[in-house]
Amino acid sequence: MAYEPWQPGMIMTQGRLAQLSPTWADWTPVWTTNTGANMPSFGNATITARWAQSALTCFFRLEITFGSTTNFGGGGTSDNWRVSLPVPAATLMLTVGMGEIQGSAAAERMPVRGRITTVTTMEIETSGRNYNNTANNSSGLIDAVTPWTWANAHAIRLNGQYETAS
Repeated sequence: MAYEPWQPGMIMTQGRLAQLSPTWADWTPVWTTNTGANMPSFGNATITARWAQSALTCFFRLEITFGSTTNFGGGGTSDNWRVSLPVPAATLMLTVGMGEIQGSAAAERMPVRGRITTVTTMEIETSGRNYNNTANNSSGLIDAVTPWTWANAHAIRLNGQYETAS
């Protein structure tokens, strides 16, 4: 049932309550790049991707721990990673969530934010220094070599919300 804004005189029904009461579900994210070249693949990564929608707001949680068979794409700094959204967004958005990325060492942890760069995908951008206050090797939208060369057991964790198209 598509969301319909509340109007005077409407009767509260089970269907209307279901529209407004989010129920969490899994989604299977698709991992691509902004150029479509050097495509990555999850391999044996551990992925938790959950979402819920209330009216025109989507809430999401994405946690990826890369595995020994993950292919990171190797496209370099001009081939930014994209992850599909659970439902299309209403528009492009600069900040739709916050989280962290984790490298191989405790010092390799830094804050990130999600950015909706097409209405069906988001990219992830570094948004601060490493948690031990050291400077990043590189910054910007993440890819196979930004902010570091990704490897087995590295992780992405992101929670957020955005306005949906319907």
